[in-house]
Amino acid sequence: MPNRREFIKDAGLVTLGLGLFPSLLSYGNEHILSKTFMLPRSTPEKQGISSAGISKFLEAIKQSKQEFHSLMVLRHGNVVAEGWWAPYSSEHRQQLYSLSKSFTGTAIGLAVSEGLLTVDDPIIKFFPEYVPAEVSDNLAALKIRHLLSMSVGHGKDSILILEASPAGVPWEKTFLSLPVVFKPGSQFMYNSGASFMLSAIIKKVTGKTAHEYLTPRLYQPLAITNTTWGENWEGINMGASHLRMPTEDIAKFGQLYLQKGMWNGKQVITPEWVAEASSKQISNGHNDSSWGYGYGYQFWLNPPGGFRADGAFGQFSMVLPELDAVVAITSESIDTKTTMQIVWDTLLPEMKIAPLPADKAAHKTLVNDLKALKYDPPQLTAASPIAEKISGREFILDKNPFNAKSVSFSFKDNTCVFTLKEDGKPDIVITNGTNRWIRKGNLKPSAHSLFSLRRIDFDSIVAASFGWQNDNTLLLTWRYIETVHGDSFTCVFDNDKITIKPLFSVNRLQGKKDDRADIVGRMV
Repeated sequence: MPNRREFIKDAGLVTLGLGLFPSLLSYGNEHILSKTFMLPRSTPEKQGISSAGISKFLEAIKQSKQEFHSLMVLRHGNVVAEGWWAPYSSEHRQQLYSLSKSFTGTAIGLAVSEGLLTVDDPIIKFFPEYVPAEVSDNLAALKIRHLLSMSVGHGKDSILILEASPAGVPWEKTFLSLPVVFKPGSQFMYNSGASFMLSAIIKKVTGKTAHEYLTPRLYQPLAITNTTWGENWEGINMGASHLRMPTEDIAKFGQLYLQKGMWNGKQVITPEWVAEASSKQISNGHNDSSWGYGYGYQFWLNPPGGFRADGAFGQFSMVLPELDAVVAITSESIDTKTTMQIVWDTLLPEMKIAPLPADKAAHKTLVNDLKALKYDPPQLTAASPIAEKISGREFILDKNPFNAKSVSFSFKDNTCVFTLKEDGKPDIVITNGTNRWIRKGNLKPSAHSLFSLRRIDFDSIVAASFGWQNDNTLLLTWRYIETVHGDSFTCVFDNDKITIKPLFSVNRLQGKKDDRADIVGRMV
């Protein structure tokens, strides 16, 4: 990565803080053209980036082997490149993981501007009913600013402890019972439980969830409409995670912060809060990694300057004020260091101060590159001699952790209709295409369904395919396209017996075995 000062000097860039207006100019996957967006579109050259440079960036992504799902590059307030790797597409929500934290921090900033709290308010002030009998000096000194800056003083992240709270015990009570072993503000320690507590404080002072509170104040001004945010049993948004929204809305959020909280002539967030949240509030390293340049209020600082909202497996809204740029990414990256480094090393050096001459040939190539982004399902044999024998027959499953009762497979017209029956629940029906994705009608309805006990706590459209690895082995491949992840299931048939072998997408990308046991059943 180039020296930051040298890079900025070479780029010679300034921040413009533009307002945003609708435009129909767009390119990428064909479906993009069917929808009017709030963000204006432009050719890269008009905004000082070469189309060839962005194509080079796409090639670097391909060579990195990191699995991107979507990308949006904004320059001077204009979208200059956007793409979704099929079967992912622009209209669908994306799971944000810890990128959610930056929205929680924004809710706190809005509450500060409304005089509902200050960052120096002690935490115990908000939850007197949950304060332990003996309050340590460190707990008494714990303030909102320490939750925001991940400097609580806990010995480890508290989120798993909160989630393991006994039935009926409020998570806030569990949090306040934990020992604050270090002086608050003295050291950085990433703590998702702190973000939950920020969400809990919003509900305490407003009577609304963070999601409800943000709706008129943030979502509506930015025309963010297709979004959900998971809650715990108390009806408090998770704060640290579980927010979902489309990629463009992630980009809008970054652009809002780039514009110092201004949107279409309205001050949505105060510039003072933007400055505080995006400034180094605590050291967290020695400028030796993408996570070592400091932490603000629920934002990370970037090595080449600026800051970012950052979620597990590569969910990013990168804000680069000195370049007047925003980069939004969703992915299932197993090496997010590499994902970010591609941006720092390949994309940012392409950003120049002045517009570039039009380059129709390079731009046409870029348009085609963006349209071609996709992940093909495994290409396997389309038929098997045993398909007719098992088609429509039910396999009763042995007892399993998923409470799955039976499965069946029906083969017709180059599709495989998979049906899962669970005790006390509606059937789940997934239509799989022969070596192609089918999305229509496919839904993963909730957590802990489709043989998953993982942290995919959302409903999701399922892109599904099937093929035969050999005469007796059927592979089902599913991408839960409104989450980060997916699954594949190898179904081995041996006369009347079926053995289903699961493989989680993260394990697949890491080349590791799944930790779920095989599921066994017999035909009836």
